Amino acid sequence: MLPAFDPTCLHFRGDVPCKPHKLDGVHCDACPHRIERLGRILIIKLGATGDVIRTTPLLRTLMEQYPQHEIWWITQSPEVLPSVVHKRLPFDAASMSVVAATSFDIAINLDKDPPACVLMQQVTAITKFGFTWNDGLPEPLNEYAVPKFTTGLFDDVNKANTLSYPQEIFAICGMEWSGEEYVFDTPTVAPLQIPANAGPVIGLNTGCGDRWLAREWPANAWIDLIRLLQQAGMYPVLLGGPAEHARNIDFANATGAAYAGVNPYRTFFGIVNQCDVVVTTVTMAMHAAIGLRKPVVLFNNIFNRHEFELYGRGELVEPPRPCECFFQHACTSPHGPCMNEVTADVVFAAVRRSLSPAP
Repeated sequence: MLPAFDPTCLHFRGDVPCKPHKLDGVHCDACPHRIERLGRILIIKLGATGDVIRTTPLLRTLMEQYPQHEIWWITQSPEVLPSVVHKRLPFDAASMSVVAATSFDIAINLDKDPPACVLMQQVTAITKFGFTWNDGLPEPLNEYAVPKFTTGLFDDVNKANTLSYPQEIFAICGMEWSGEEYVFDTPTVAPLQIPANAGPVIGLNTGCGDRWLAREWPANAWIDLIRLLQQAGMYPVLLGGPAEHARNIDFANATGAAYAGVNPYRTFFGIVNQCDVVVTTVTMAMHAAIGLRKPVVLFNNIFNRHEFELYGRGELVEPPRPCECFFQHACTSPHGPCMNEVTADVVFAAVRRSLSPAP
């Protein structure tokens, strides 16, 4: 006689053995680990890897308000999702088909990109939050999503916004953010060997990605900062991905700063975890540092400063003159890039304050 199986258990997978069976060899009909699945929740957040990471505070409230619910998340970066997410799905045709053929109690779409909205329109769920698709265009599903929808349409409305990103995404779901932190798994041990007498380790994410080049800090300023850190007995570590690789090699050769090269996400997070402070623009490194509860010195010029939640760790550094290129890809100011006016001395002072925050 074949053993019985229990698809109502939260551990049940269907296509592969469940974790309790792999650990203890138990079967469903006599399993002491059984947890009844009371429902399913779907999160659609496709966007940039850092945006995916900074959406994870939602998980804390969802797990509290909807215990024993199976959480699905479809994204272009499933590898950065924490292990509390039961099904971490890559955004591809196969996953979209599976999601469209499954019923959910709650579905949340936090992206206004057409593919995400089209998927949301196809999802079967009792309650939906966020954005959907209607006759060729994205639209908010209800009144909760209207403010965030509008800030993406009008620069003046965006500039007037005083809510942080966590406050915005909680509001989209009809909830109130109460300081919930990121949900972040313990990272892989990093390959970077820090000398025992190195002093404070300062991570320097030297690039800004390809989408928002107006945020870039000049190479000579990075080199000046590295030398200031070294003179103060600190240990600078260069961070970045493929886009920063050539630049980081040049900086390492010019200054002797440590650089471990380009690494998989989990290894990169392990390197960030070795840092005492991280200096960065708005990048995945910023969100990794926040998730790991590291102080962040954050460059900002083209975004609304209220958007960023640093949880009281670190500070923003902005140019001395207001940026004229709000939400623009590259600098168009006749006065030249405002980031060129941020000096290494100013950033160095912010690093020192972040190492010794006020009580």
